[in-house]
Amino acid sequence: MRALLPFVLLIIAGPAVADTLVAARTLRGQTVIEEMDLAYGPDQPGALRDASQAVGMETRVNIYEGRPIRASDLQPAAVVARNQIVPLNYIYSGIAIATEARALERGGVGARIRVMNLESRNTVTGTVMPDGSVTVAPRGN
Repeated sequence: MRALLPFVLLIIAGPAVADTLVAARTLRGQTVIEEMDLAYGPDQPGALRDASQAVGMETRVNIYEGRPIRASDLQPAAVVARNQIVPLNYIYSGIAIATEARALERGGVGARIRVMNLESRNTVTGTVMPDGSVTVAPRGN
């Protein structure tokens, strides 16, 4: 009869794959993300993998600690707050008119928001510009 030799199973584990961004703390909606708000966690489909994609962006919803951060959870940081008085520029056929308006919504650069012209009291929709002004222009102008 053959003797059974004891056998040792050796399992060598490599480093854990941690390439998904997760919240290092609970982030409330409308929080601008900083480096210290981020950590890396286990791989999650659809989650961001690079901190540069999230830093400086604003959360759309609450993101709880340890949860993956997805692109759909973020938006550009708001430069216009609701009820803020902003410069309003109308541009049409080479004519530009500047006035003031009250923002009826928050918005980041490039967002389309509603504003109320303070002189006419008309509500229009315009695009938020990097300087915090809102521009109303017909499509293609």
